[in-house]
Amino acid sequence: MGPGETITCAGLRHEYVVDGEPVPALDGIELTVPGGTSAAIAGPSGSGKSTLLTLLAGLQRPTSGTIHLGETDLTALSERELLRVRATRLAVVAQNPYRNLLPYASSLDNLEFAQRAPRSHGRRDLPALLPLLDELGLAHLAGTRCDRLSGGERQRLALAAALATGPTALVTDEPTSQLDHVNRAAVADLLVAICAGRGITVVAVTHDRDLASRLGRTVTIDSGRISEA
Repeated sequence: MGPGETITCAGLRHEYVVDGEPVPALDGIELTVPGGTSAAIAGPSGSGKSTLLTLLAGLQRPTSGTIHLGETDLTALSERELLRVRATRLAVVAQNPYRNLLPYASSLDNLEFAQRAPRSHGRRDLPALLPLLDELGLAHLAGTRCDRLSGGERQRLALAAALATGPTALVTDEPTSQLDHVNRAAVADLLVAICAGRGITVVAVTHDRDLASRLGRTVTIDSGRISEA
């Protein structure tokens, strides 16, 4: 794929229904992350940042407003079309790496599995897998089962699985939250360096101030509204 695509939110609102009453989670979000740049989404628990991430990933639909990936309005797509976008353009890395990985498969098998979806949609320009594992410091673990990896190794493998799909944009939820200090720094360095080197647009929900500073831009959400961007 080409360089990173711009992510744009316009008039984004989302409500949940609690006891029959609408409860706003996001209220009029206006946000642009230019193609090939990175942004951290920060804020207190319950502020709406995780809701924003699920909307950006197309895993929920907003109550109103639009989300564009490049020229594509994600809010106007069918579920089938959203699956194609996630398979070929938009990678999602969950907070728990097992959400992205097969625990009983090897590291290399996990990456091969990750490439099945984009290949089924006609993608042929996908990254070579052994060099990708090497870039993430996992080449020596290519044949090791995922459930035998350390926490830091699993998080790096989840990132590798996302990158294996050749995305133009990546959204990730707390990618360093389950790691110790050393592994947090290592994963943060890899996320920033590798995505920047590939020109991938990155949006990361995080409480990790070090990761946020490395991403270069922090967007703070409080009570469903952007208070700083």
